[in-house]
Amino acid sequence: MKKLVLAIGLLILCNPFASIAQEAQPPMGLDELSAYSIYYENYKNEEYEGAIRYGRWIYKSMPQKLKGYSRFDLETNLNRLITAYSEVAKQKEDPSVRSAYLDTAQTIFENVYTEFGEDQINMFDWKFKQARFLQENSDFVDNGLSKAYGIYMELFKSDPEKFTKQGEGYYVQVTLQNLISDGKEDQALAMIDTAEPYASPKLLDYFDKVRNQLFDSPEERITFLEGKLEQNPDSLGLLQDLADLYNQQGQTDKVREIRNKLYEIEPNFENTRALADYAINNANYDQALKYLKEALGKTDDQTQKAGVALDMSEAYLNKGDLQQARSFARQAMNFNSQWGQPHMQMASIYSQAVQQCTEGRKMDRKDKVVYWLVLDHLDRARQLESSLASQVQNQYSSYKPVTLTTEEKFFWQPPLEAGQDIEVDSNLMPCYDWIDETTTVR
Repeated sequence: MKKLVLAIGLLILCNPFASIAQEAQPPMGLDELSAYSIYYENYKNEEYEGAIRYGRWIYKSMPQKLKGYSRFDLETNLNRLITAYSEVAKQKEDPSVRSAYLDTAQTIFENVYTEFGEDQINMFDWKFKQARFLQENSDFVDNGLSKAYGIYMELFKSDPEKFTKQGEGYYVQVTLQNLISDGKEDQALAMIDTAEPYASPKLLDYFDKVRNQLFDSPEERITFLEGKLEQNPDSLGLLQDLADLYNQQGQTDKVREIRNKLYEIEPNFENTRALADYAINNANYDQALKYLKEALGKTDDQTQKAGVALDMSEAYLNKGDLQQARSFARQAMNFNSQWGQPHMQMASIYSQAVQQCTEGRKMDRKDKVVYWLVLDHLDRARQLESSLASQVQNQYSSYKPVTLTTEEKFFWQPPLEAGQDIEVDSNLMPCYDWIDETTTVR
């Protein structure tokens, strides 16, 4: 029994966090400045147990100033002490001893919140540090993970943008997974909706995967989003999500309705372009052109402008207006000179020019000259984009056989020779006067 009492007594005397040893005064009768100097030197040298021995009085007495040292900052030193207790805890093999050090670190966090107001410290950063501390040490802190996730949610609500960007989206991800694990699917979806405007492309992909986990079918997701939209009818995020889902389900009338509403709320490039795409997909080319022209003036991005111009060219081509189709194909080239698709479009336009010109009559050898111009643009498309090689080859196999034969070139007056230039204009035929381009005899 005497040995047991002696052992308990020694434990109390040696324990750095035992209540009777936690004096609010520096140890060994040292004055505050001397104790601080030894504590700080130990901290700098990562001698954390020594730092605790000579610095624990700081979190006990909470001095705002230190006589003889004007640069003393209480907040900074409380932060250092938390680090010291955390680092020493990692070195302790006994779980109860480790937990005791971590409990002291927790006490320091609480002292910070008691001592300082929100106008004195960055409360978000302190709370975030505490939540990370709890998450990292959850095996040795009672309800550590639960407490950490509670703080993460509190921080997300207070500043969604800042929290979403923490750790490149890691912390919003773990918080979402905790909500899902707890069966709080509605809260998880609401968190995604709030975080989306601040998410990176990688995080947005993660959000999509989470959504797919939460719903067994698109219909289920649609029902959920429709309910959310009733509560917030002007939510751009909800409207966009619904438009995408309606589109996937082939609910074209609802897609149109949502697209119109998005455009009414925010008639930016994206929403204008979406209405144009809807009209194109439904072969409503006049309406498509209306929105495409509008979209062209709503972006400074040259790649976007090129895409719009090419779609305008395609719409005019479908309407049979070849001159306008060519005009916008050329605009697409100007906006993006390294893009091969506008040249594929030019090949289609000139091929259709032959069809228009020969309507009601047999194709003449003069008509066949235009197909050299078609091949010129196909060649240019392939030069600009190697990925178009297969598509170009397929079209080559259609157009090359209808170009002039050797015999037709011989009987041309004067005979045509490979490599010479030939004009495609009114001199060839009146119906080709608008083309006014030069090609090369092949």
